[in-house]
Amino acid sequence: MRVKLQLIMCSDDGQEETITDVISLQKDSQRIEHLGLTLGEAKQLLITIQKRLLHHQVEAFLDACSTCLDCGTPLKAKGYQSRSFRTLFGTFKLPSPRLFHCRCRRRKTTSFRPLSSLLPESVAPELLFMETKWSSLVSYGLTVEALTDFLPLDVTLDVKTVRHDTLKIAERCEAELGEEQGSFIEGCPRDWEALPIPDGPITVGIDGGYVRDWEAKKHNFEVIVGKSTLAFKRNEDEDHSSSKRFGFVQTLDTKSKRRLYEVLQSQGMQLNQQITFLSDGSDTVRDLQLYMSPEAEHILDWHHVTMRLTVLDQYAKGIRVNLSEPHR
Repeated sequence: MRVKLQLIMCSDDGQEETITDVISLQKDSQRIEHLGLTLGEAKQLLITIQKRLLHHQVEAFLDACSTCLDCGTPLKAKGYQSRSFRTLFGTFKLPSPRLFHCRCRRRKTTSFRPLSSLLPESVAPELLFMETKWSSLVSYGLTVEALTDFLPLDVTLDVKTVRHDTLKIAERCEAELGEEQGSFIEGCPRDWEALPIPDGPITVGIDGGYVRDWEAKKHNFEVIVGKSTLAFKRNEDEDHSSSKRFGFVQTLDTKSKRRLYEVLQSQGMQLNQQITFLSDGSDTVRDLQLYMSPEAEHILDWHHVTMRLTVLDQYAKGIRVNLSEPHR
């Protein structure tokens, strides 16, 4: 069986503009591995469609920018170059001409690249999202392996590229984070009672641990991580919990309380909503959850508390033994 797929581009009025052959496959149906598309065939199909669609969209955009928006005069080209654009379905070279500005009015520059306004970055937002999502769950190396296994990405994708893209997104998120506050409780009990009925209760578990420094092996730093779980949303038919995680280096982070507050806000937290914080007796962890909500309940892990009591008990026993021994 021969399968031939075509891509038909249509104008806004519905008329067919171009018909392009995308892929031609010879498929058998004698064994189970012959059924449907293989991973390699699917990757090739995605690459071809992405390439045709991108070039068609860019050409339409450049055609609209080829005349002056003020007087309609055709703009002259100063030079022709190309620009790389990384997407989920491959890396492509796109035409990026440089055009002279029209002289109908004064401008700051004599020429410009229209494609720069369409592509402020050289990486598609979806690819940045996938790289950041996977690298937040596994290592950079495993992220590269997972993405290249299932997506027709460029073979040049490596650990450094994923690390750089993830850092860029992290810095952007940090810049959008609000200012740190000692307390996030606003208003009075009368205002809180006037709020609508909240969603289900939120349970937040927070703990800290020490991680060895990669460069200075004899030193370590404290990392605080947590998980916030919303029991259910009232506007959904089925009750199912949703969880979000957070983490930061305690000695370096300057907006730790704001970070936790934003996680709770993303789950729709209201000041009349029940919240339970689970943590140990560490001061850094207990101070983090203070003044988040007037309805908050704080539960300490008894194991960590008894550890301190055990130390005090052993210390007291040592003092008693020393006092009972005769002095020489």
